[in-house]
Amino acid sequence: MSTGPLPPVAPDVLADAVEQLSARLRKKLDAAVADCADRAAVAADGSVEVRFGEDATVTLRPGPSGAVTKAEQAVCTCLLAPRCLHRAAVLGAAPLDDGEGDAYGTDAQATDGAVGASAGSGADSPADDGPAAIAPGQPVDAPTGDPRRADDVAGSEVGTGVAEPAAPVALTPAQVRAAEALWAAAAEALAAGVTAGGAVVQAELLRAAHTARLAGLPRAEAAALRVVRGLRAARERSQGQRLSDLTEAFRELLAGAEALSSGSADAGVAGSTRRVYEQGGSLRVYGLCREPVLSATGYGGVTTHLIGADRAGYTVSDVRPGGLARAKGAGSAPVALGGGALDHAGLARGGLRIVGATVSADGRLGAGRGVSATPLRGADWSEEPVAALFARPVREAMAAVLADDASGAGEAGGTATSLLGCDVEVIGAAGDGVVVRVAGEGPLLRLRAAHTHPELPHAANLRRIAQYPGLALRVLGRPDLDRAATLRPLAVGPVPGASATLRLPDGWRGRADLGYDQLQGEHFPRESAGAAASRPVTAGPDPLADAPLWRVRRLLEAGVAGGRRAVAEAGRGTDAASLLTRLTRAGLGGTAHLAQALTAEAGRRPRDAFGRLTDASADGYARAWLASAVHLSAAERSLVAWSWS
Repeated sequence: MSTGPLPPVAPDVLADAVEQLSARLRKKLDAAVADCADRAAVAADGSVEVRFGEDATVTLRPGPSGAVTKAEQAVCTCLLAPRCLHRAAVLGAAPLDDGEGDAYGTDAQATDGAVGASAGSGADSPADDGPAAIAPGQPVDAPTGDPRRADDVAGSEVGTGVAEPAAPVALTPAQVRAAEALWAAAAEALAAGVTAGGAVVQAELLRAAHTARLAGLPRAEAAALRVVRGLRAARERSQGQRLSDLTEAFRELLAGAEALSSGSADAGVAGSTRRVYEQGGSLRVYGLCREPVLSATGYGGVTTHLIGADRAGYTVSDVRPGGLARAKGAGSAPVALGGGALDHAGLARGGLRIVGATVSADGRLGAGRGVSATPLRGADWSEEPVAALFARPVREAMAAVLADDASGAGEAGGTATSLLGCDVEVIGAAGDGVVVRVAGEGPLLRLRAAHTHPELPHAANLRRIAQYPGLALRVLGRPDLDRAATLRPLAVGPVPGASATLRLPDGWRGRADLGYDQLQGEHFPRESAGAAASRPVTAGPDPLADAPLWRVRRLLEAGVAGGRRAVAEAGRGTDAASLLTRLTRAGLGGTAHLAQALTAEAGRRPRDAFGRLTDASADGYARAWLASAVHLSAAERSLVAWSWS
């Protein structure tokens, strides 16, 4: 469903409009929402009108921010207004506002991760007031307060040394009540699934999300908004919508709400609406690579990854509304740090000496008035401190990334501490990726594009590399923690001392940013690609594909798509017995037990002598689904770790 010219609407405004409807009108809401966008027309004064026959016209008058943030900005001319179906339908058809209610959220998820908007607020402004922190190539939706973004930068000089466990903090009664309400709304939405998760179910989630925001739980609100957007996209069958993403969003929402409703959680679970920068003194940082940022909500830009003299990781980002055009152009835009001494292309291959630096907990460098920067000569990948990224064995480096991720770091879009470097030999193409072997008889890895958008050169560069089996390559990228032995390369370079390796121009300083630089035939060894390039290539064992865990994931996704009833149906007949048998034979007895408990709880609908439900709550089902989802995530992560050995 296209939203047409309809302006964004604040979640609480939509929730209030749906709440005012009678039970009879709520049943008609989903059908009324369907064609509202097609009827919308922009008036001369900038308002948007939607006509429903001759007697009813809904008018939306956005505020200065361009969004409808107050109830009085949406009016209807019918006799039932404001408690009318017309007004609620138009508000339900409009996109959700990406303003403050979601400004501390990025989007995950990425998928596929989180670097931020323009480079911080610096010394004179302790918080980042820019747009949301956005993961490279991922939707905007995850909160900046998410502890997975808090991989503290090493080094006592910047005041963010080795990460220390956050002390548990007691939540206020209002926060606990808000978390309980969010859990209840999320449980009902999960039980309904996509098929029954219409505007009314979404409005209940939005109401709970707004309550969480008022209670000071921004991370919980962002998770709820992510689920609502996922439900909308799934019901509209939007291109690019993935059921696995919505399943992950439900898992994060339920897990966060459950932790908060317990009344005690660490500071990161509640989240923060602002990114705090601390004084970092003087720093010397050296460029590693550039990475284009493109979000599902229209943001675009670039993140430049840096490494300090103490091997700590940093980022400088420039992300603003603009989409693909801005993501492509920002790679050569001036760096908003210390007077713009370099552009991002120069910084990725150069360095800076920063005086009065300000650094956030996740390594983002601030750009306040008290910050000054002087260009430095860049460090080659074979020189310290960059060489340390490639000297570490991949198994050891991957173990560190997984440990950081488990403790709240290492998410996609993080600093250089979440990047992995290694020397590899190209084997050949396998599907849409490239199979390589780590030098020194290391494991087989799959190189997959960090961003698959056809207008970005990631995929084209990998296809070119796959044509040269035997090519020695130095790769810097981000491990894909959801796939077996998979690396998302951000930049490549020649291997020192190797004959069959890349031959890059002097201006590239020994590296090619795969998201911006185009590899050509002249950059490869003069020998043409051999016949081996056309032979089938085996990608190596995939423990995730070989294990029967995919059956559990399919069960969980069936619950998200079809709701509680779909899981109950899956628990009947021979399919359920086959699932339990396969899991048990594979040594996954705990997984089998949780899957069996889930299907049993889904089918548990006790009734009295008159056929009425005696327990209509979705609480038990949601807890069983969450237990199985969390266990599955841990099991898959263990197999991913094993695949790198």
